[in-house]
Amino acid sequence: MRSRPLATLILCLVPFCVSAQTQKPASDLVVRMQQIIANYVDDKSFMGTVLVVKDGHTFIDQGYGSADLEWSIPNSPSTKFRLGSITKQFTAVSILFLQERGKLNIDDPVSKYIPDAPAAWSKITVYNVLTHTSGIPSFTGFSDYRSTEWKDTNPAELVARFRDKPLDFEPGTKFNYSNSGYILLGYLIEKISGQKYGDFLQQNIFTPLGMKDTGIDSNAAILPQRAQGYRRSPHGIEHDGYISMTIPFSAGALYSTTGDLLRWEEGLFGGKVLKPESLTRMTTPFKSDYGFGVFIRHADGHRLITHGGGIEGFNTSLNYYPDDKLTVIVLGNLTGGAPDQIASYIGKVALGQSVTLTSERKEVILSAATLPDYAGTYRVADLEADLIIAVSGPRLSAKLGKQNTIDIYAESQDNFFLKITDAQIEFFRDPATHAVNRLVIHQNGAQHEGKKQ
Repeated sequence: MRSRPLATLILCLVPFCVSAQTQKPASDLVVRMQQIIANYVDDKSFMGTVLVVKDGHTFIDQGYGSADLEWSIPNSPSTKFRLGSITKQFTAVSILFLQERGKLNIDDPVSKYIPDAPAAWSKITVYNVLTHTSGIPSFTGFSDYRSTEWKDTNPAELVARFRDKPLDFEPGTKFNYSNSGYILLGYLIEKISGQKYGDFLQQNIFTPLGMKDTGIDSNAAILPQRAQGYRRSPHGIEHDGYISMTIPFSAGALYSTTGDLLRWEEGLFGGKVLKPESLTRMTTPFKSDYGFGVFIRHADGHRLITHGGGIEGFNTSLNYYPDDKLTVIVLGNLTGGAPDQIASYIGKVALGQSVTLTSERKEVILSAATLPDYAGTYRVADLEADLIIAVSGPRLSAKLGKQNTIDIYAESQDNFFLKITDAQIEFFRDPATHAVNRLVIHQNGAQHEGKKQ
């Protein structure tokens, strides 16, 4: 269920070194895409499947690494992966189905459909829940979450975990990614439709679109071609922890394949799922680039509709560039940020741009006398966080908000990069004094400016 909103900046950035290219042969693009994927496969940070389709032309449709290490079963396009938070867009579409059928109105308060809702929810609309602006705290952040995620639980019991908690903020005023909100939406779907969440999706989405390899996951079910979920550890790759798939429910319980997710993207954006006005509202961001179950961003001038997912042993990335008719899907069964990073790089390459991998960057050692020039606190306004730059031995370190301190590496005098993830920080100087006075963090084709305090 984990996702990667912008506030998790230092650990989850996916920026690029970009320069324009034009009309490169498709074979050259595929070679570069495969080099990108191999970079992550070779350093043992990615196992999974990748599908890249642009305007009907398939660039890559391939598996990498193992679906099951113990049996040496390779990943393939037919391998099924847990999706994590990619589930949320299916939940959002289901809510819009109910609106189109006159069963609810997303601008109504949720209390209209839950008569015993707590008083604190009186101002929360369904729209607020869809856009993560409800203020309902995310139960996956509660102190007892890890000790309870093994236990089979029904939707009403899940809602009970957070219904009486104080709101994090006044509804509609802020964005805060909340798995609780999307659990609540699943509860509403069942309550209003009279169907189980999985049955509703099967009848209204999976069957009509021919998605035969998609469904609600269950630990008990015998699921052919299911990938095992792994994590890296000091002892090497090992099985990741256990979670009852009743816990993620409508916030993260789906499994699927790259092929079925392509059917989903083609159906959703091809007018086969929602009415045009519903799709427009779903893909119109409210706060922090979030619509209904998807982020809507602009990556170097290209509109991108995207969402990732993370659940024990799996990380996933589903990306659609509507103006370019480009779909990039990366499903991984090894915990970590590689699927998002691979997807972002491949998207660039497919759009005719060049990228530089972290492994291709070369560190230069700056004079110890110059390092203090960069040190200080930089306020990154759009992330509502401070980035602290400090001298750390022969290089600099960076710490965003409450995140861990990490080293950053000089590529030139004022340009630095991270090795822990694909990120760049560029420093700028006052023209008159030549003192460093601001920085820009590059992410997903976007820039986040920090001013020195």
